[in-house]
Amino acid sequence: MLDAIDQRSRYRVFRRPDWALRAPDAHMPLRPDEIERLRGLGDRLDVEEVADIYLPVSRLLSLHAASLQNLGSATDAFLNRAERITPFVIGIGGSVAVGKSTVARVLQELIRRWPDTPRVALVSTDGFLWPNAELERRGLMNRKGFPESYDRRSLLDFVSAIKRGVPRVPAPVYSHLTYDRVTGERIWVEQPDVVIVEGLNVLQPPPGPHDVAVSDLFDFAVYVHAEPDDLERWYVSRWLTLRDTAFANPASHFHRYTTLTDAQADERARELWHGINLPNLRENILPTRHRADLVLAKRGDHTVDTVELRKL
Repeated sequence: MLDAIDQRSRYRVFRRPDWALRAPDAHMPLRPDEIERLRGLGDRLDVEEVADIYLPVSRLLSLHAASLQNLGSATDAFLNRAERITPFVIGIGGSVAVGKSTVARVLQELIRRWPDTPRVALVSTDGFLWPNAELERRGLMNRKGFPESYDRRSLLDFVSAIKRGVPRVPAPVYSHLTYDRVTGERIWVEQPDVVIVEGLNVLQPPPGPHDVAVSDLFDFAVYVHAEPDDLERWYVSRWLTLRDTAFANPASHFHRYTTLTDAQADERARELWHGINLPNLRENILPTRHRADLVLAKRGDHTVDTVELRKL
């Protein structure tokens, strides 16, 4: 990991009140009921959070996307050719329970309101996890979410096809109910203006010096950060809530946990955190923080406290 001095030299750090001033004239395009719909289980999201944090982020992303589009147009003019503008690809990474899916959904809705980017696709890398049968065959079920549990070749091919302008690109679908890929089901990404790719390990570097990682194809990368103790608390709270809701469905992979007492359920959730999610965070996810263009650092109440923006 980078030391504190090196980290400061690479990023401008904004406390929340200062960051909120970055887009003072931005119109709030989302209603309170829309914001509530975008909020994930256990996340803290309201009009103030969107106005202070995500509207300025959206404004920054619009500047980057416009600059890239202008560069593409200038390059095409220089080469005397006309090609469709390449979609702007945003990667969003971070730990389990940090709220990155909520961040991705909020940014998708805000970006859709830009005048020139109505088509915004959101793809989770969960769909690129190897099917459970394959994870079992490889002995990786207890390392689900670690980099090796993903079909990284297919994920790279997917984003590469989007960047090449392929008109219709399929992505596999993952079910959090069955905890597995949905056999034969696909979502189709069709000529988007912007694509958001969200997942635990999306900011991983290439595995070797001559390899390409999906993060190499991102035009902008966001890392959502929180302290491990807060993440554990949020994870356990979410797991206990799911035990009383989604897990009650007999089709749920976790249905067997509904018979646990509160104490047993709390213990099991912490076992999963310390046995799988915390090691993955320490070994694979947190070390990619410095690869992000923007870091959203949360405090214990799930609100963003500081924003770190990479210096150009």
